[in-house]
Amino acid sequence: MSAHRGSGLTRRLVQLYGGVVLYGVSSALQLRAGLGLAPWDVLNQGISRHTGMSIGTATIVVGAAVLLLWIPLRQRPGLGTLSNVLLIGLVIDATLSLTPAPTSLWVRIPLLLFSIVLCGVATGLYISPRFGTGPRDGLMTGLHRRTGRSVRLVRTCIEVVVLATGFALGGSVGVGTVLYAVGIGPLAQFFLRVFALPEKGLPQAPEERPKVPEVALPTTPVRECPDPV
Repeated sequence: MSAHRGSGLTRRLVQLYGGVVLYGVSSALQLRAGLGLAPWDVLNQGISRHTGMSIGTATIVVGAAVLLLWIPLRQRPGLGTLSNVLLIGLVIDATLSLTPAPTSLWVRIPLLLFSIVLCGVATGLYISPRFGTGPRDGLMTGLHRRTGRSVRLVRTCIEVVVLATGFALGGSVGVGTVLYAVGIGPLAQFFLRVFALPEKGLPQAPEERPKVPEVALPTTPVRECPDPV
């Protein structure tokens, strides 16, 4: 039993950190494509241009700031949350340092499409182990609970505000932004199913453990058969 739990935990950690790394790679490749970024990356790039920070550092700073907003919303971060904040920005900077910016449109378009699909893969990988949501997703769910508004409305409002702020700061908005907005939801949903872990491989809260049904005992006395004459 302990060996099974150990292997299950190892798989969850591999999925978590594999997903976080691929998420950072996908963000960097979409930036290299130069055809428009995801809304939060538009904001990160805008902040980077005005502060002189690398876009990876800006990503970490923004993630930490969003995490602070969890406090009044009474959200609790997990290992996945902290890993998301700290590692994705580092991976973005590392990937940008290793990949040159393509000049041909025939390279940039496939690179854009590949980066969006890779982001969907990464999302499925790092969310499936259930180590905690990313800071931005936690902000969405926290506001949903506090305001009573639908998740769709809350998510849309957050994305619009973030995108408008990033665009005002000089972040890149383009066809890639639209494709990301349209495609990331279905892609994430698909890869969440692909990388879903069996329930028995995940820890259960005490109240979630299966209960052994109680067997009702007979309440009427059992009559003894008379001895044969």
